[in-house]
Amino acid sequence: MTEEQARAERFAELFRAVYLTFHRRDRPRSELPGASRAVLEHLALAGPLTIGEAAAHMHRAQSVISEIVTHLERDGLLERESDPGDRRRTLIWLTTGGHDALRRDREVLDLDLLARGMARLPPGQGDALNAAMRGLIECARSDGAGIYGGESHDNDVKL
Repeated sequence: MTEEQARAERFAELFRAVYLTFHRRDRPRSELPGASRAVLEHLALAGPLTIGEAAAHMHRAQSVISEIVTHLERDGLLERESDPGDRRRTLIWLTTGGHDALRRDREVLDLDLLARGMARLPPGQGDALNAAMRGLIECARSDGAGIYGGESHDNDVKL
């Protein structure tokens, strides 16, 4: 085993320990039904679409997507708006509440618990930890890691 492989193995062990220590325990992993989450995630990545376009992208019947959109609209997570380029078309898009619901749904770590742990680190170590993780991700991305089919699937991770 090379030194890099041993270092990677140790990081993987620590990553699992971080996840097990800080993962959210306050509610189920997702408050959104799977189909609703899929529609929101797709729109967040693709941008505003018509119901027909969303149905085609997601390989679902237009009636199914329309029903999901109606529920999400009623819950304040999506809204319909006229296409500025063609007023005959109606686009669906996430509301602020829809963006917030996705952000909460994506949170896998308990941020309060993590903040309390980081507050106990020696000065500068939390920033150093974040910088090192950012660097590791950037190095992996420069090698094409995290890219599938030409698209990054980082779910809006800000580096």
